[in-house]
Amino acid sequence: MRFRISANKKNITGTINLPASKSISNRALIINALNYSPFPLHNLSDSDDTKVLAAALNSNSNKFNIGHAGTAMRFLTAFLAKVVGEWEITGSERMQKRPIGILADALIQLGARIEYKQNEGYPPLKIFGSHLKGKTIELDGSISSQYISALLLIAPTIENGLTLKLSGTITSRSYILLTLELMGKFSIQYQWKNNEIIIPEQHYFPIDFTIEADWSGASYWYQLLALAETGDILLRNLQLKSLQGDAEIANWFEQFGVSSTQKENGVLLSKKEEINPKKLTLNFIENPDIAQTMACLCVAKKIPFRFTGLKTLKIKETNRILALQNELTKFGAKLSEPEFGALAWNGEIDTTTINKIPTINTYHDHRMALAFAPMALCGLQFNIEDPMVITKSYPGFWEDLKMIGFEVSEIN
Repeated sequence: MRFRISANKKNITGTINLPASKSISNRALIINALNYSPFPLHNLSDSDDTKVLAAALNSNSNKFNIGHAGTAMRFLTAFLAKVVGEWEITGSERMQKRPIGILADALIQLGARIEYKQNEGYPPLKIFGSHLKGKTIELDGSISSQYISALLLIAPTIENGLTLKLSGTITSRSYILLTLELMGKFSIQYQWKNNEIIIPEQHYFPIDFTIEADWSGASYWYQLLALAETGDILLRNLQLKSLQGDAEIANWFEQFGVSSTQKENGVLLSKKEEINPKKLTLNFIENPDIAQTMACLCVAKKIPFRFTGLKTLKIKETNRILALQNELTKFGAKLSEPEFGALAWNGEIDTTTINKIPTINTYHDHRMALAFAPMALCGLQFNIEDPMVITKSYPGFWEDLKMIGFEVSEIN
């Protein structure tokens, strides 16, 4: 399936019901499962990732296929390691190439028994769930925060709790903090001093909990307004004072003339005049999921950029650095990787690589489709390959675009 995307509106107005935060939803699901909560979670994300995790936690089977859902793979691996029984967990072909060994090794130190069914260090896994005993574990802080969060979520339920010592530079600190602050809402006490996180053995306390809207999903609407001449968009259920680290983008987009105002029912985005930075320099170590949004925005507006803190992008749904290089070349932008975990563009357009009507390969990555679509506001027309990959995090995105005046049509 392919979608043709186009737009000719200069002023963008509308009210958008953003999806609930996938990050909060998935953590809350694990917490509720660990404390046998009698309360349902309100405003749970309808993303594929959350549906897969919820289905696994409510399943009577001992075998799980979580498809492309990386969070579900990491969180379930830790969760099942402490649930008595024999479990098998696998995923898509891409998931079987995404490493899990760091997390498995940490769980084995706590007493878990985990076997690799095919390749060492990668799914599929066979897990023999058992009683775990806490200790001090040292981990490289630059690894995916999902490994760390998976361990933190089960830490209070482990005998003697858990202490994590993180070495080096910590990647995606905001996601680790999100996990801890969310655990705190369910009565968990913790200490985070320097690079050491201490969580004593204790009980989660069940609460009636409502999940806030997703800031990663909000980034595409900030991008849209930055590309429009003027406009106002109300993003319902979004909170400027958020658990999510991606809320930082409200500050980032001020340099594009987009302001953010907290309203009773959400955040109002407004753009009154055209403002652009001469060059954009950002460190994404706390916000890696926003990198594609900003790269596509800069190319659409012909703004040179240098982005750092992107090391984890190579092990996402696809190698996102390579994917951005491949697809933005079709618009004449040759991006470079000046160093590991960096991405740069000098602002020059190479007309020899421009496709008249480019077809964007999404590489089974929802954020490729989501980040490229707003570029149509610059008068660009293009196709999106495998457009329904967006259901991984934002199932209603195409309908929301149509509602504000985009043309989205299926083509052969």
